[in-house]
Amino acid sequence: MRGAPADAGALDPAVWPEGAHRDDIGRIVVGGVDVETLAERFGTPLYVVDEQVARSRARRTRAAFERAAASVGTSVTVYYAGKAFLSGAVVRWMTDEGLAIDVATGGELAVALAAGADPARIGFHGNNKSVREIERAVAAGVGTIIIDSEVEVLRIADAAARAGRVQRVRLRVNSGVHASTHEFLATAHEDQKFGIALPDAARVVAGIRSHDSLDFVGLHCHIGSQIFDAAGFAESAERLLAVHAELSAVAPVPELNLGGGFGIAYTEADRPAPIEEIADGIARAVAAASGRLGVPVPRLAFEPGRSIIGPAGITLYTVGTVKPVPTDEGWRHYVSVDGGMSDNIRTAMYGASYTVRLASRASDEPAALVRVVGKHCESGDVVVDHDWLPHDVAPGDLVAVAATGAYCWSLASNYNHVPRPPVVAVSGGAARVIVRGESEEDLLARDAGLSDHDDDAHGVTA
Repeated sequence: MRGAPADAGALDPAVWPEGAHRDDIGRIVVGGVDVETLAERFGTPLYVVDEQVARSRARRTRAAFERAAASVGTSVTVYYAGKAFLSGAVVRWMTDEGLAIDVATGGELAVALAAGADPARIGFHGNNKSVREIERAVAAGVGTIIIDSEVEVLRIADAAARAGRVQRVRLRVNSGVHASTHEFLATAHEDQKFGIALPDAARVVAGIRSHDSLDFVGLHCHIGSQIFDAAGFAESAERLLAVHAELSAVAPVPELNLGGGFGIAYTEADRPAPIEEIADGIARAVAAASGRLGVPVPRLAFEPGRSIIGPAGITLYTVGTVKPVPTDEGWRHYVSVDGGMSDNIRTAMYGASYTVRLASRASDEPAALVRVVGKHCESGDVVVDHDWLPHDVAPGDLVAVAATGAYCWSLASNYNHVPRPPVVAVSGGAARVIVRGESEEDLLARDAGLSDHDDDAHGVTA
């Protein structure tokens, strides 16, 4: 556990959105808008995303991989992984900055298409894509569908043949490289739902190539999430390229997609390598392995999501109660806020760590150990397991949790019938809603049992 900081109000620039600062009266300002104004206008809980930070991180990521790829004589496509956080505005930000879009469900595909993404620059993932989803993707002209299991080969081939198309496909394989991350976030080990075993790749690719309606363009692998350096990607690339070379001896294999999962700093203890360093390390490893195997360096593809949108977001809460609780190490203040696991499940699900700060004012009080908890009927309803706030944190204060741009809104729920918060984009001193928040009326309107009750009361039956 981190010790008490000298300044419990400091904003670590590695954790908070670029440019976040405190104004003259101590309020946190993001994207030129202070949190008090945001809370008054939109309420809390509130997801806040700095548009310019998201855009600049997208540009920086694309530039890093393009430079790295060019340095080893190849090119690259950078997809934005929509599962991190997808909305119409975010799709437009990412495509404006030259990124393709990666989706994992029919719903995500619908958002990308509705927002105007070029279908040819969409990649479609998913371990259980329905026939209807596949048909829609093919009909829409989705650039690449990632085959996740052998049964999908025939499904995609049939859909493409009926549509009169030749569908580009990749095959997702498990390299066996285990990311140093939570068990649920490591996705390249053998005993899990994604992809196929690497030794089976040649047989499955032969099946893909037997269909005139399919164009096999390369292998895909995703080793996990919240990864801080290039080492795991380099080892995974080495293993994939051995199979890539085997497949290339039969027919050209132009591409290699090494996935995403690049980590971010949630706390001051997290120190991910700069994306430029990671991109260079992966590119050098791919080039070296390609040279040893005697194959051309393939065109590369990557799928960052969290590393682009995560640091651009914060979540604002209003404090409801503060309860000092004795522990073996002393006292911990339980700071209860007006949200919780319904707007950020990651702490409960993964044991994720976050940083919290008093947001609506400054304080010179000594730091107190706190646990920020929600309003849900679960003892595991924790937003920030341990951090430090000024000792005088009190009901009515605004607190802000950093680095919540990824996988918070995406995983949000209505547990305990709590409406999901809105998402507000800030930029240049202005704020606008990019995802409307829910109301209790929205929740009631979806409850068909309430409508049935009204009909029954009036003698109406189906």
